[in-house]
Amino acid sequence: MTLTIGVDVGGTKVAAGVVDVDGEVRARIRRDTPAEDVAGTRDVIVEVVKELAAEHDDVDAVGIGAAGWIDADRSTVLFAPNIAWRDEPLRDFVGNAVGLPVIVENDANVAAWAEFRYGAARDADDSMVLFTIGTGVGGGIVLGGELLRGAHGIAAELGHMLSVPDGHVCGCGRLGCIEQYASGNALVRFARAGARQEPARATILLDLAGGDVDAISGPMVTAAARSGDPVSGTAFAQIGHWLGIGLADMAQILDPQVLVVGGGVVEAGDLLMGPTRRSFMDALAARAKIPVAEIRPAELGNSAGMVGAADLARRR
Repeated sequence: MTLTIGVDVGGTKVAAGVVDVDGEVRARIRRDTPAEDVAGTRDVIVEVVKELAAEHDDVDAVGIGAAGWIDADRSTVLFAPNIAWRDEPLRDFVGNAVGLPVIVENDANVAAWAEFRYGAARDADDSMVLFTIGTGVGGGIVLGGELLRGAHGIAAELGHMLSVPDGHVCGCGRLGCIEQYASGNALVRFARAGARQEPARATILLDLAGGDVDAISGPMVTAAARSGDPVSGTAFAQIGHWLGIGLADMAQILDPQVLVVGGGVVEAGDLLMGPTRRSFMDALAARAKIPVAEIRPAELGNSAGMVGAADLARRR
């Protein structure tokens, strides 16, 4: 049975696994990412690949999912916001060091591919759009059974679609990107604003934060919302509203078979998915009986990056 190694490289961790043709992770390793040390990060990737390959001599390729912009050849990290990579020839470096074929792909793209092949959209044969809701908003698109990469390899930056003209400043330099309204950071910003304006409706949340509005975190907002805190519930409704509109835009533009929502915030379950689905259907109400994609939560969690990267390496 063909095995490949998938490596998920983020700003804080390098997670790698040996993955079979059914998307099952046979073995896995996790290391900290020395994000400010370019050579150190490369060395950690090489180290985990060599360790896994030594234990599984039938591994025949490596896929790396990296948080950043990857060139069209799937070889060079053009820019990584959380790792000190600039025009980093990662494919050649790792390939030469481990003696195996290597591909490099954007982290959201590999997660999207994993959900299409093995996760929430595995029954789809043509198309899927993934929104990843974490600290920011990422995305991946599959059309015609293939990952959409674009002319320069940087398609599907869904977090930077415009939501609010002249809205909040985004890290990309634009104003009003959906990332500023439907992300984990947005959830915290909405909750803090609500707690300041209406502390009587945020008693549970403020208790969790020790009375300090600036100490409010995403997990606190989720816990408070689950306990019935009105301000926390409203914060989820706000990000769900904007996410639903973004999903509706994708339905109008691409008409995919499935829409998938992944990332850490989706673990809040119906607190997020309920308002998201309502906003989505409201935005598409004029379409009447024309069929639209079903919205589903992602299924593969933290394994999606390594599973998707490994499968793309297998299909190289």
